[in-house]
Amino acid sequence: MRGQFTGWPEQAMDVLWQLQGEPTHATRERYRADRERLVRQPMIALLNEVADADPRYEDFSVWHYRTDSWWWQHQGAVIRLGRKIEIGLRFSLDGLRIQGAWWYPDPGQVDTFRKAVASERSGRELSAIVEDVRKKGYDISGDVMKRSPRGYPTDHSRTNLLRHRSLIAARPLGCEEWLHTPEAVDRVLSAAADLDALLMWLVRHVKRAA
Repeated sequence: MRGQFTGWPEQAMDVLWQLQGEPTHATRERYRADRERLVRQPMIALLNEVADADPRYEDFSVWHYRTDSWWWQHQGAVIRLGRKIEIGLRFSLDGLRIQGAWWYPDPGQVDTFRKAVASERSGRELSAIVEDVRKKGYDISGDVMKRSPRGYPTDHSRTNLLRHRSLIAARPLGCEEWLHTPEAVDRVLSAAADLDALLMWLVRHVKRAA
């Protein structure tokens, strides 16, 4: 049901501005309550609405603060779709950023990923998906080996994908006025749709390899 999320208040940017650099413990404590109310709680409301829109998105976490100042300056959240497969959101002074990621893999997941990439049918499918996501403005990255993995030919047509030990597609969604309105929900859902084919491929081919 829509209505929980009304946007990040403009004052959220003021709070994050005060937490730039290396804020002292006293500064963090001074802004802790405001950060919780103006930055973190809106992220929770946003993800609740995203979860209402698609039952696959029900398992999510919104990060608390840690010792490193980076975590005070960036509000992160993840929506889990499979084991080590997730949508990540990050709100900061730069605006909102989204990524679809398979990372920090479980034992066996990398081998399973490579077998699926090497297979003609599933490998061609992933290659086309990655190219489509790239054309939509997403940066493709991950933990990438310098050379082809052992056991695969160096001239394999998908050697660039075989070298991946994680796979991430990310792009900024912007820092415009819509961030302060309910429109942010639709922006996130639209970007999640961009990433859906990639994430579902990973769920099918990598999820169970624990």
